[in-house]
Amino acid sequence: MADFIKLAVLFCLFCPNLFAQRIQPDSLEQNINSEFNYKKLIIPTALISYGFIGLESEGIKRFNLQMRSEMDALRNRSTYIDDYSQYVPMVSVYALNAMGVKGKHNFKDRTIALGTAYVIMGATVQGLKRLTAIQRPDGTAYNAFPSGHTATAFMAAEFLNQEFKEVSVWYGISGYLVAACTGFLRMYNNRHWFTDVVTGAGIGILSTKLAYQIAPFVKKIVFGDNDFFKGIKIDFHAGEMFGVALSASF
Repeated sequence: MADFIKLAVLFCLFCPNLFAQRIQPDSLEQNINSEFNYKKLIIPTALISYGFIGLESEGIKRFNLQMRSEMDALRNRSTYIDDYSQYVPMVSVYALNAMGVKGKHNFKDRTIALGTAYVIMGATVQGLKRLTAIQRPDGTAYNAFPSGHTATAFMAAEFLNQEFKEVSVWYGISGYLVAACTGFLRMYNNRHWFTDVVTGAGIGILSTKLAYQIAPFVKKIVFGDNDFFKGIKIDFHAGEMFGVALSASF
């Protein structure tokens, strides 16, 4: 499993370049005038709905127990990979940009969108954990529902997809592969039920989709006309000398 995660990370960063095409960065303000496609909410809404139905459905609860039994049979030893893999897709966005692969938005706009998504996701996850108080499979705590690691991973995967889907569809696919592995590992480590992971995935995806609609207003309210990030530039150097340079002007 660890080797698979490593391969997925490498694929996330490098393989899509084979199919990439260059695009000009857009601004978040263009989202205000664009018509939002509500069909994009079907999948995350369905995932979240499944999780909530599972809180009361005896059939889904039995399926949760079956999944845990299968994980118990599969488990050799616990791993901490999921503590790091949840962040891989979002880190990849900045790494790819540093390597010269330009995404949909500039540094400032995509960071505002990511921050907005993180606030939406974090508030939703923590609120539901307190309200539902579902015991974890390993019995350590009553905050299983939904999975925060999975929500973070799928939020990040959708962030990667939003920024690079017009460059290559494989960026989004690779990000979602890493996110799916993170969700699997949460069950493998006996930290979450299947419904926790499914709901976390839905919340993560939905948070990012909503964030890209809200972010233009967040940008205007928080920053106004002050372009604080305008002078920030990240350069990636490879060759005989390797390094990353960060510069800023105000």
